[in-house]
Amino acid sequence: MSAADPADRSVEWPQSIPDIHITRIYEGDPECDVHYETFGRLAEIFGRNTPAHRHSRFYQVHLLVRGSISLQLDDQAYFAEAPLVFITPPAIPHAFYSEENTDGHVITVRQEVVRAWYASLPGQWPDAQLRESAFLPLGGVAAEVQPEVERLMQLAGLLQQEFGGREKGRSAAVRALGLCFFISLNRLLATNIQVMPLKRERGDDLRIFLSFCDLVEAHFRDHLTLPDYAGKLAVTEARLNDVCRRMANLPSKEVVHDRLLQEARRLLRFSTTPVGELSYQLGFADPAYFSRFFTRRVGMAPSQFRIQHQDQIR
Repeated sequence: MSAADPADRSVEWPQSIPDIHITRIYEGDPECDVHYETFGRLAEIFGRNTPAHRHSRFYQVHLLVRGSISLQLDDQAYFAEAPLVFITPPAIPHAFYSEENTDGHVITVRQEVVRAWYASLPGQWPDAQLRESAFLPLGGVAAEVQPEVERLMQLAGLLQQEFGGREKGRSAAVRALGLCFFISLNRLLATNIQVMPLKRERGDDLRIFLSFCDLVEAHFRDHLTLPDYAGKLAVTEARLNDVCRRMANLPSKEVVHDRLLQEARRLLRFSTTPVGELSYQLGFADPAYFSRFFTRRVGMAPSQFRIQHQDQIR
């Protein structure tokens, strides 16, 4: 990949970017210093399209072990296959779209905790690493770097186990593992293995794609036509479809349908709204059409999906 011109911003960020207090939307202890969640579960709840947002008081690390991601990280655009890791310091805007099978670890840490970790290790790493976002591909790294990649993966797995447990000393263990994870991460940052941003024309594709995803997020219940979406983006329908196929390996229509399906799954799992009423909430004029839409894509009726998956989360 070739570098983009640093003066070129590949995405026009909205004027007001939502600031998400991330631990308030996670299950578990909302006041924990170090929080763990799987990428797959967050995608299952919130969808694979994550619109532009930031976390003003938190550091967040996404360590992906399979799948791929199209990412806008501050003023740079990236696309890569797992394994990879990207870091978003407090207040850095980011947006991304991931493939269906993408999974991994998401670790969120309060900024005061990370700053305390840095202060306890004076001179170990430049202060810039506290403030700058980073994107690191972890596949095919040099042999001398591979042990640290494996260590980072192991620490993420241990953090997952400890966070999900209820043993004595859990909070202290989670915080200690979080520190070890960040030390390993900073060692990798120091190897300068960050991938170059996408070249300008590919960055334009990502700009169009993520802008489309933002529009889908705002209007998926309105069932806009593809020409409607293309018109709002000032591109042709063919161009929009081509961009979606390159960025997400999906036609543009399926990106819209995927978002509708994701919301339907979420409502069926986490609400008691009757299926007929739920179909109207999703913008379907006919509950029978919604049922056919859902069944064709999931392989079971909405009512059957609800029974099966609500039982799983009790």
